[in-house]
Amino acid sequence: MSTEELEAAALKLSPEARAKLAGKLLESLEHLSAEETEQVWLDEAERRDSDLDADPSGARPASDVFRNARSKLK
Repeated sequence: MSTEELEAAALKLSPEARAKLAGKLLESLEHLSAEETEQVWLDEAERRDSDLDADPSGARPASDVFRNARSKLK
């Protein structure tokens, strides 16, 4: 099963089941070494950069992102 297929299947779960799965996945990352954690973040940054290069229409100005974040903190 590919990552995409697994993700699609997980998104079909109930909110409670998705939350439980997310918790288990996050917990599994706590056991990574510092080097493994760094590599995971580097891979994710490269994936996001590639996604943005492929379709820049999904980008938002930083000012919008920060404004939205600040409004959620109030």
